[in-house]
Amino acid sequence: MWKSFFIAAGIFACVIGLELLVIDSAVVLPINGHGATRVFMAPDWAPWTLISGGAITLLNFGSLPFRSASPHLPRPH
Repeated sequence: MWKSFFIAAGIFACVIGLELLVIDSAVVLPINGHGATRVFMAPDWAPWTLISGGAITLLNFGSLPFRSASPHLPRPH
C-alpha cells in the first residue's frame, strides 16, 4: 500500500510542477464565493523542484520489486 501511495504522490508532484511551468499566476477564490480573492504566484524554483522530486520518487518506488500475496510463497522477513 505504501508503494502505491508514494507513486501517486510522485505523479501528483510531477503534474503540479508541469502546471506551474505553464501558468504565471492563479487567482484563488474563497469557497463560499464571498470575500477577497488572492493571487498565487509560484517562485521560479518551485516547478523544477516539484518535477524533479516527483520523478525521483517515481523512479525509486517504481523500481521496487512486487510483493507476492500468494499463500504458497514464503513472505520476506
